[in-house]
Amino acid sequence: MENKKVSLKAILFLQGAVLIYSLTTVISKIVSNYEFLSAKFILFYMLDFAVLGVYAILWQQLLKKFELSIAYANKAMTLLWSLLWSVILFHGEVTVPKAIGVALVIAGTIILNKPAREEGGSL
Repeated sequence: MENKKVSLKAILFLQGAVLIYSLTTVISKIVSNYEFLSAKFILFYMLDFAVLGVYAILWQQLLKKFELSIAYANKAMTLLWSLLWSVILFHGEVTVPKAIGVALVIAGTIILNKPAREEGGSL
């Protein structure tokens, strides 16, 4: 399979899409606070569905620029965004294991986004 060259702009677009995807975790948390099938439950549930629809369209565009394995691996960055949303919006706690886990995910994502060497040999 050919290596697709990606620009910084494309990587930022991918991370923006992942950020949008992470909003579903926030909306799901909000939905859980309302009685099942109440007006607010339905409203936020529809909002969650709309955000997933926007993400699905962005995902299709991203697959034109990235190999599937790279694009999908970048979805792991949802952990970072979800942790940030947890802290900012819901006053969640950042523990050492959580921070280490997110740091490992970020490191892995950076490694995966680096271009492979052109000539033979291993990474």
